[in-house]
Amino acid sequence: MMAELANCAQCGRLFAKVVRSVCDVCYQEDEKMFETVYKFIRKKANREASIFEVSEATGVPEKTIIRFVREGRLRASQFPNLTFPCDSCGKPIDTGRTCSDCNNQLKNELESHDRFVQKQQVKERITYYTEK
Repeated sequence: MMAELANCAQCGRLFAKVVRSVCDVCYQEDEKMFETVYKFIRKKANREASIFEVSEATGVPEKTIIRFVREGRLRASQFPNLTFPCDSCGKPIDTGRTCSDCNNQLKNELESHDRFVQKQQVKERITYYTEK
């Protein structure tokens, strides 16, 4: 496999990109943060901690913990309070970027737009001929 030069997505350092978008230093740091978070929430007393509480206790930024949940490295099925806000409405979710309500609303808006476009295309196809 051929490696290409890239800038690390986290620190900007130049590195040989093979698989990851971050350099080895940032990758190792990320793995240490994951282990810290995982060790904390694995304890029975901490399994129901929120992302904020985990962040406060471990020193790992909330944004990083949210990324671990989004990547599936931490499963909300095992840790029920590891939720983060929907990008659209702010409702707590444990997967994806938006809640089911916002997903449905977006789907309905897209379907409505598609129907509108189809009607416009039908109107454009109608041709009238008049006598001179």
